[in-house]
Parts: sequence; structure tokens; C-alpha cells
Amino acid sequence: MVNFSRICLRKYGNFVDNLRLYVRGGSGGMGLPRLGGQGGNGGDVWVVAMKNTTLKRIKDKYPQKRFVAGAGANSSVRALKGETGKDKEVHAPVGITVTTDDGRTIGDLNADGDRVLVARGGSGGSLHSGFEPSKGQARHIRLDLKLIADLGLVGFPNAGKSSLLTALSNATPQIANYAFTTLKPEIGKLMYQDYKQISVADLPGLIEGAHMNKGMGHKFLKHVERTKQLLFVVDVCGFQLASKTQFRSAFEAVQLLTKELELYKEELVSKPALLVVNKMDLPDAEDKLEELQEQLENPEEFSDLLPADMIPKNYLTFRHVVPVSAITGFGINHLKSCIRQSLDEDAAAETKAVHLEKLQALTNNSHQRQ
Repeated sequence: MVNFSRICLRKYGNFVDNLRLYVRGGSGGMGLPRLGGQGGNGGDVWVVAMKNTTLKRIKDKYPQKRFVAGAGANSSVRALKGETGKDKEVHAPVGITVTTDDGRTIGDLNADGDRVLVARGGSGGSLHSGFEPSKGQARHIRLDLKLIADLGLVGFPNAGKSSLLTALSNATPQIANYAFTTLKPEIGKLMYQDYKQISVADLPGLIEGAHMNKGMGHKFLKHVERTKQLLFVVDVCGFQLASKTQFRSAFEAVQLLTKELELYKEELVSKPALLVVNKMDLPDAEDKLEELQEQLENPEEFSDLLPADMIPKNYLTFRHVVPVSAITGFGINHLKSCIRQSLDEDAAAETKAVHLEKLQALTNNSHQRQ
């Protein structure tokens, strides 16, 4: 039998939750001493919140990650007052904190249309400056997607997410034996012996068609974007939402959850993910687990179990697959250590990437000086 908690390496990195950009305001225009003409001011650089955009789109569209505003026009005989340079706008998603390179907050984008000034244009040359213009402000900034938690629990209603959060942490979510228990994200804290804390958000139960805004729909999926990693939770024996809806096995539940995330925003599926197979205290759970294990090893062979329009483009490979029982406590400690390991690995990789980026910038600067 394959060890369920082994780490599966997979391509990760398509989902972007922070970005470092170079921004520079436009230079001012030259003044005209003999006529007392004033040069135009340089344009400013703004970060503007815009719906339906992502940090990944910025990264893909502007690989250099440089944003420079227009220069102010020089003063001339025809136009003594030079025109102001054109502003540059960086369109970013809602829910972003804009910071300096050393972590100081410049501003927040909380709603569509919010604007944060990140680099001022230089002043045009005038009598006060001896008609010499000044350069625009130049610096590196960071755009960070505000996270609500380290991990987001993803599962269909009644998969046992609320019970799992209680077993893992100090949260006391509203738990009941009906489908839609969680109506807003419930945040629980996992405490470790070395005082490390990890936050887990129990997000409202997803239903088939959520990407089309059925049920909690987009509200749920918007919260998923704001967690570092995903913790899929399925009932080992499968589930049926209501008497009129089709019964879904644990394997089908995993693929349908994947597809819902994919249809909403494809990059979500590239977040690191762990799978919790819950309710191992139920009869026949061991057999069902073995069946799920086989199906996850070769998902393509079992794709005929799914409706054609609900087969994911890419099957998820989970870093850890952990069988648990939220009711009896079976597997909970092992799950906690898997969560910690997964987050620690990513934190180490991110720190290394930041160091390399700063080292590269220093190298480039020294070459330019030479």
C-alpha cells in the first residue's frame, strides 16, 4: 500500500500572491531661463484596484516589472508652461496591500477604483530651481494579496470541515448535521509546541456550480484566493447534497472541487494542496480509502465516473493525503505535522527567492555603475 503522507512534488508557482515592482515618476521638463518659462512636472505612478485582474496577469504582461511615468515637456517659446507628463497606472486586484521594499505600508486597495500613489513625478524647471528640472521618485514596491489565513479548508457541505477545524484548533464553529453550516469564514489557530501558530479558515461549503455563483459561489472562491495553501476535505464514503442530487464518491468529490476552483480562476489549482480524507470512523472506511488511493494514483483511468464537462484540465497531486476522523481524533496529530511541513517548505523557498532577487538587483546596479 502506498504511503499516503508522502510528499508529491508538482509544479507550483502559477499562483502569485506577492509581486515586487520597480516604479519611477517621470522627470520634470526643462525651464526656459530667457523667458522665465516653467517646465512641465513629470507624471506620477499609481497602483489602481481593478476587478477581474490578478497579480499573475501583471507578472505575465510586464515581465520586466518596470513602470515609468511620462516626462514633463520642456518649456518653449510656443508653450512657456510645459505640459505635465502622463501618469502611469498599474492595475492590481482588490485586496492588496502596497508596501515599500522594507515592509512599510504605503496604502491599501480595499475596493474597486481605490488608488495609491507610489512614485511622484519630478518638478519642472523654474525660477526657483535655476530652471533645472528634478528627476522623478524611483523605488521598488511590493504588492501583497492580503491573506485571511495560511490554509483554506475546501470541501462540499457536510464533509466534516467544521468538526475538523474544532479537532485541529481552538475555533468553535457552528456545527450541525445539515448541509450549509458555515456561512462566513471561521478562522481557527493551530498551536505547536514551539509556539508556532498556523491559521486555518473554514470557508463556506462549496457546491457544484459555485463558479456560476450558485450558493455562496463567488464569495467562497474569493476567500480561497486569500489563503496560502488549500486543505481539501472529503468524506471517505462520499456524499449526497440532497435527495434530488446525485451521490458523489470521495474521488468524484475531489475532482469536482478541483474543477470548481479551475472554472473560477485556473491559477487557484496551482496552490499547494493537501487532502484530508475524513470520517474514517465509519463502517467500510478502510476499503473506501484503498479504493480512493488507487483512483488518485491513476485519475485518468477513472475519469469516466465524471460528467464530461466536470473533468478538470489538470488533476491535482496532493503534497500529503491524510486519513482522519475528526470525531475520534484519529490522524489529527499527523495532519498537524503535515500542514506544518508543507508551510515551512514554502516559506523557506520564498525566502531563498527573495534573497536571489535582491542579489540580482545588486549585481545589475554594480554593472550599470561600471
